[in-house]
Amino acid sequence: MAVMSETGDTRNPENGPQVIELKPGQAFRGRYVCARKDRLTARNGSGYLSLELRDRSGSIPARVFREVDQISLRFERGNVIEVRGKVERFRGVLSAELEDAAKVDSSENDGSEFLPTAYRDRDELEGFLEHLTREVHNAGLRSVVERLLFDGPAAEEFRRAPCTRAGHHAYVGGLIEHTVAVATLVTETCVLHPKLNSDLLMAAALIHDIGKTEEFTYAAEIGLSERGRTLGHLHLGAEMISDAAVSLERGERDALVSTVMCHHGTDALRMRHFPSPEAIALYRLNALDAQVKNALEHGIG
Repeated sequence: MAVMSETGDTRNPENGPQVIELKPGQAFRGRYVCARKDRLTARNGSGYLSLELRDRSGSIPARVFREVDQISLRFERGNVIEVRGKVERFRGVLSAELEDAAKVDSSENDGSEFLPTAYRDRDELEGFLEHLTREVHNAGLRSVVERLLFDGPAAEEFRRAPCTRAGHHAYVGGLIEHTVAVATLVTETCVLHPKLNSDLLMAAALIHDIGKTEEFTYAAEIGLSERGRTLGHLHLGAEMISDAAVSLERGERDALVSTVMCHHGTDALRMRHFPSPEAIALYRLNALDAQVKNALEHGIG
């Protein structure tokens, strides 16, 4: 049975120790996602498996030296596997030498509980989201935001979705974290540039990635849904916003959709010019948060 930790994460005692809890010299048995699997050759010519084990707390490299071929057949990359072994330091890095490893039946565990999750407090993010929504003073635009982020079928997925699968904010809860960051930048930008339509820009910032609520699937790894693969979040978002904005005047609805559609720039849409100063602002603010976050998490390269 899953138990709730002080941070709000559910943990299954059968899964064994989390990666963050592993110590040098520790013998352990546990369940993890196999995030990488390579068959390599040692200097003496013998084969071994080089793995990466991952759970919500982090990842650790692992190696299998005995019964390599037999163990290799038992699982693939992306599977939840149960392993038995010992933690050691290899070339100064914590790693695990495994004696056994095998795939866990997907009916027992689909792996979604091992996905990385946002480390910012969820209640704090929710409070910021509500506050920023109140900064949209235009009643029609605010109703669109509220319908998408608080009342509609996308609201729950908005709080679960990542921003990307392997780039910035690539974890459960990453979408709300990124959205709050971009919308917070909007408040400062509108102070510096008071001629901007602050209601339009804030509303667009809050729902600019709403299409990502339909883009992903969740198992041992974050995947793409069929619609996400076919259409992408820009077109999914435009569709969702148009449905939620039927009560707006056509010009206001078009301004909102066009601003959102341009948040990755005009090249992606084969447009020559941005449709408005608000579209330029959203493009730059989205890129600022995404690129800084990506550099902080993955380095500059």
